[in-house]
Amino acid sequence: MPRLHAVDHDSTGLLEQTRRQLGRVPNLYASMAAGPAALSGYLAMRDALTDGELTPRLREQIALLVAQLNACTYCVSAHALRSSRLLHMSAQEVSDTRSGLDADPHAQAVLTLTRRLVEDRGRVADADITDARAHGVTDGEMAEITAHIALNTLSNYFNHLAQPELDFPEMPA
Repeated sequence: MPRLHAVDHDSTGLLEQTRRQLGRVPNLYASMAAGPAALSGYLAMRDALTDGELTPRLREQIALLVAQLNACTYCVSAHALRSSRLLHMSAQEVSDTRSGLDADPHAQAVLTLTRRLVEDRGRVADADITDARAHGVTDGEMAEITAHIALNTLSNYFNHLAQPELDFPEMPA
C-alpha cells in the first residue's frame, strides 16, 4: 500500500507535462508531485540529461543497473519494460544489464564504472577510470554516468519511501 498519497492534479502543470510526454502519469510522478519542488527538480535533471552524450540505450542500461543495485522493484520493472518496448532489448539483454553485463566493450565499461560508482559511493580507483577510458568512455560520459546515477538513485530512494502502487508488470529487483 502506498505510504505517500498520489496527487492527481497539481497547480504547477508538471503532471500534465508528464502526461503529454509519456502518454500517462506513472505513480512515481504522481506521488512525487506531493512535493512539487522535488518533482520539478527531478524532471529538470531528467530532461537535461536526455541531451547528453550517452545514447538512449546506455541511459536505460544505467537506470536499470542502478535500480537493480538499489533493489528498487518499481524502477527495475519500469526500466525493464522501457528497455524491451522502446529499445527492443531482448529478455536476455535486460537480464544481462541487470547483472552489469554487455557484449559491447564500451557498454560493458559504462556498466562496470556505474557499478563501481554506486558500490563505492563515488570513490572509484584511478584504475577504474583508466579502464573506462581504455574502452572509449569519455570524460563527458563519466560526468553523465554520475549524473544518471544521482537521478536514478533519487527515484529509487523515493520509491522506497513512498511505495507507490506498481503500474508496470512486476520484475522483482
